[in-house]
Amino acid sequence: MGRIEGKSVIITGAGSGIGRAASLMFTKEGAKLIAVDRTDGVNETVDLVKKAGGTAQAVQADAGSEKDVVAYIGKALSAYGRLDAIWANAGISGGLVPLAEQTVEHWQEILRINLIGPFLAVKHSIPHLTKQGHGAIVCTASVAGLKSGASGHPYAASKAGVISLVQTTAYSLTGTGVRINAVCPGLIETGMTRPIFERAKERGTSDKIGQLNPLKRAGQPHEIAAMALFLASDEASYVNGQAFPVDGGLTASMPYTGKPV
Repeated sequence: MGRIEGKSVIITGAGSGIGRAASLMFTKEGAKLIAVDRTDGVNETVDLVKKAGGTAQAVQADAGSEKDVVAYIGKALSAYGRLDAIWANAGISGGLVPLAEQTVEHWQEILRINLIGPFLAVKHSIPHLTKQGHGAIVCTASVAGLKSGASGHPYAASKAGVISLVQTTAYSLTGTGVRINAVCPGLIETGMTRPIFERAKERGTSDKIGQLNPLKRAGQPHEIAAMALFLASDEASYVNGQAFPVDGGLTASMPYTGKPV
């Protein structure tokens, strides 16, 4: 028996990176998956899951579109007869644009995907989860939502909003048996962060990637997926309303230069 054997699970942003790693990990642990992404990569993810012996169906959808969110939740219900867990993982970085050059449209698109997307996932999954009296919601936030210096302004604001959404929703779900938590990745090697790694390689400074955290390295997608798997499973049955950094220890301290005394 897997850790989430037989559970109907939705993962957004499943076309690559953390979402793909999670799709493979969750289905290996017995989940029946609806993999969601707006790119064709989601079909490749599902092919990989099936080749590994897992159960999954692909849905191409925009995580920030209410119509699309309703549709992918409906797909889980029609395919598997229920919904047990959802991970609102889809997100975009928005790049590093100087504050004075940022536009309202730039902010709106980042907030639409990164914050309104999780809100819609929460809003439309809650009726099904609360009806059965149990379930788990996981949202992808970021260390950028906890402290400054990890990203651009709109991305950081969107992820701080996700953390607040998780905290406030936990109390809105009082007595329902449904839990909600956030995972806060640090620097993870994905398509979103590829420019950072490519620039470091060009400069010959790849060995400095992750130098600010005690583990002295970047993280890998499967390390974030493992935390989300725990939060989505019954092993986390008393974990609720929390935001968990998975960052090699980056947020464990104030910034310092050199070795601590």
